[in-house]
Amino acid sequence: MIMIMPAIQRALLSVTDKTGIAEFARGLHELSVELVSTGGTYRAIQTAGVPVREVAELTGFPEMLDGRVKTIHPRVAGGILAMRSKPEHMQAIERHGIPRIDMVVVNLYQFEKVAARADAPLEELIENIDIGGPTMIRAAAKNWQDVAVVVSAEDYPALIEEMRAHGGSLSEATHWRLMKRAFATTAAYDRAISLKLEQVGVAPEPLPGVLDIRAPRTLALRYGENPHQSAALYATAADGIAGARQLQGKELSYNNLVDLDAAWQLIQEFDGPAAAIIKHTNPCGCAEQATVVESYLKALEADPISAFGGVLAFNRELDGETAREVAKLFVEAIAAPGYSNDALAALAGKKNLRLLEVKQPDAPGLVVKSITGGYLAQTADTGKLDRTNAQVKTKRVPTEEEWSALEFGWKVVKHVKSNAIVYARAGQSVSAGAGQMSRVDSVKVGAMKAVLPLEGTVLASDAFFPFPDGVEEAAKHGITAVIQPGGSVRDADVIAAADRLGLAMVFTGMRHFRH
Repeated sequence: MIMIMPAIQRALLSVTDKTGIAEFARGLHELSVELVSTGGTYRAIQTAGVPVREVAELTGFPEMLDGRVKTIHPRVAGGILAMRSKPEHMQAIERHGIPRIDMVVVNLYQFEKVAARADAPLEELIENIDIGGPTMIRAAAKNWQDVAVVVSAEDYPALIEEMRAHGGSLSEATHWRLMKRAFATTAAYDRAISLKLEQVGVAPEPLPGVLDIRAPRTLALRYGENPHQSAALYATAADGIAGARQLQGKELSYNNLVDLDAAWQLIQEFDGPAAAIIKHTNPCGCAEQATVVESYLKALEADPISAFGGVLAFNRELDGETAREVAKLFVEAIAAPGYSNDALAALAGKKNLRLLEVKQPDAPGLVVKSITGGYLAQTADTGKLDRTNAQVKTKRVPTEEEWSALEFGWKVVKHVKSNAIVYARAGQSVSAGAGQMSRVDSVKVGAMKAVLPLEGTVLASDAFFPFPDGVEEAAKHGITAVIQPGGSVRDADVIAAADRLGLAMVFTGMRHFRH
């Protein structure tokens, strides 16, 4: 049974974002709700021809201190906080001539918008910290049974419709829903202020003193990694895989999202048109060529068997020619910055294929993982290979073709689970050995899985070779050059083996473990 609350008789409106406020005020007025408002909101409602009183009339006190003080007053707080079910509360506000306020419509100073500007001075940040708004929101939310608290313009049309259906009243369930949204809003607001101010000052730390994770649930998933696990997606922004727009296909799974993120992170390594194919978070194919379709075909030919049922990512708009090639393969999902109409038409027949339009975040955030009892956090691995700082350790220097292959392989191996090995040519991964307990086994697995010839490829390793055996094993399959971080106590032995085998070897001085 739906419980309907008493009719709303008086509403206080004070919003920074004026979107829809005049229309909402008109709807309230038509329902015989008395309107009280402040500053710019008062002017917007009055200009729209809707009767409205200034809050100063209610408080008997003018706005002051550049608008800092206008709603912080007992005649506002009392009218919001008085519990209608308690006679002593009602007697108290009647005794002091305090009118009841049955609805509070407030959104806050746009602190986050100001904070997003790198050049915003501290004084401007402080001035955009709302005081009266959160106070009214929290007061109304605390007294949720008696006061409807509205913090989003998205709610305006549905609230007017419900009030019209129930003689100016809202249901208890609606009051409860609005209350929860209100407290979530003030919590997020305070969090944004705290996080920004922690970054202000001399030499801010790369990691916060308190890890504050707050993200709304945006998608309920059928299950987690396995059917007996519950799962959901929580998004902190409208970019990246978590904020992607799904254009087509059945609902996303937990594993789809994990693989899509792995593919998307890999594809961002490349400046030219590139394609990546991911299976169980590891690249089974990746290529950077002159066109998107060439990149896809080069990625696919490296391991077409593993590509079956995988996920794809592109760093350019997916065009029709590439889409028609993709349509020949069973694929679970695709991530791309956009899709041409021709591409959408080519893939429309694959009703279950999930198409995600993804916006790349402006800057990488923290990488956070949960462990029993807590979280691990680190900065993103944004390390790039600088050829001028890399050190050639062998007698033979890489050729230009080998350098191009080494640089490409180094970008890919960064996204393979450690212990990680990638066989590569310029612009194309040939095979990968992922997640083995010993590095030499990763070399062997990569060679075993190779579909294309390994003769003339280069080898990329995410961490140093602890013994010469990995390089010696790779040389059996025809590699010509190696790129690795270096740093083993046996580096001299590994370099000597490379010289003996006629290989070129480059040390980057940077490790790319991925666990």
